[in-house]
Amino acid sequence: MQMETDGLMIGEQSVGESDRLVTVLTRDEGVVRAFARQAKRTGSTKVSATQLFCYSRLTLYKGRDKYIIDDARPIELFFDLRRDIERLALAQYFCELARSLAPQEAPAGDFLRLLLNSFHFLSKGTRPPLLLKAVVEMRMLSFAGYMPDLVGCCGCGCYEADPMLFYPREGAICCPECAREHGGAPMPLGPGVLTALRHTIYADFEKLFSFTLPPAGQKALAAASERYMLCTLDRSFRTLDFFHGLAT
Repeated sequence: MQMETDGLMIGEQSVGESDRLVTVLTRDEGVVRAFARQAKRTGSTKVSATQLFCYSRLTLYKGRDKYIIDDARPIELFFDLRRDIERLALAQYFCELARSLAPQEAPAGDFLRLLLNSFHFLSKGTRPPLLLKAVVEMRMLSFAGYMPDLVGCCGCGCYEADPMLFYPREGAICCPECAREHGGAPMPLGPGVLTALRHTIYADFEKLFSFTLPPAGQKALAAASERYMLCTLDRSFRTLDFFHGLAT
């Protein structure tokens, strides 16, 4: 069966001297593993179109256990991601997160749109990396069915307090009064950070990346989103560890 779709390369592996096995986040079929013959041959459009981070137009054949890329034409290469080690590390983390959360053999246009926009802002340097990290983590988790309940206090329904207490393992928030009986290990969030965290999951996509926080707020937001992600998925990410290692 042949099909055409758009896809972002979120993983690549060399096979022999001239071939590649790639993991692609496609618009129509979600995450697929595809074999690209002669993908490293000079003069082939597959050379650039099947590199990590490349967004391409693909013609695929579905084999018994994997897809075969018959043709690949690059749409956007995102070369600037490789000019800065922090941007590169964060982009690799986004790819690993997508490989874990995006569906297989099902439409994944929302995931693809999220990654393409985040790569654009990351490569151009027009949004702080920590804000992009929080947006991608929270929105991708929400797409995958792990949206937390940040509307109001899980005890009394209070919309806002200073601070509000965020419980990453439960995906819920509590006001200080109700938190006295809740127990656990919450993360205190000031009004600005709480508003930003709500924005990452509830905002219309067109406005998703349009918010700002001071540096301290960015760190608090990124810490909250990461704790929620790690508690929800109960696993670590090698690329995330590498990203954090750059700051040490």
